[in-house]
Amino acid sequence: MFQSPRNICGLSPVCMGDMALIGRLHPLLVHFPIGLVLIAAAAEVMAMLTDRRTWRLVAVANVRVGAALGIGAAIAGWRLASSPGMEATSALEWHRWLGAIAAVAMFGAALATASADSRSLFGRWVYRIALFWAAALVATTGHFGGLLVWGADFLRP
Repeated sequence: MFQSPRNICGLSPVCMGDMALIGRLHPLLVHFPIGLVLIAAAAEVMAMLTDRRTWRLVAVANVRVGAALGIGAAIAGWRLASSPGMEATSALEWHRWLGAIAAVAMFGAALATASADSRSLFGRWVYRIALFWAAALVATTGHFGGLLVWGADFLRP
């Protein structure tokens, strides 16, 4: 039977023997909430353009689920970044703090969905601003995460 070798802080930059499972799951957990929040923002744009309630329902459902999963992804990412063997670079710190801020923004956008369908124009705009800020923060944080994993020259030939 094939057994993969255990990484006990050898040549690899990540020490798998000391890292908690939750930290190792960050790459798996992070992509779905990113997609949900970005789809929520796109659906809200469609709701604004078409004035159809179904687009807003899609946006609200996506931002609520995305916020719940995004908080879990941020916790896993924080654990991964603080595990032994991870090099504390400025890019990692930017990604770490932007991720925490993005998770809070997603939670705020999810809370603001309570007034998304209200007749109050103010409540609807609070929801929209929170959603679009959360989407922008999530996209920026994801970009920094990609830089950490793939490097700045990944798309260059």
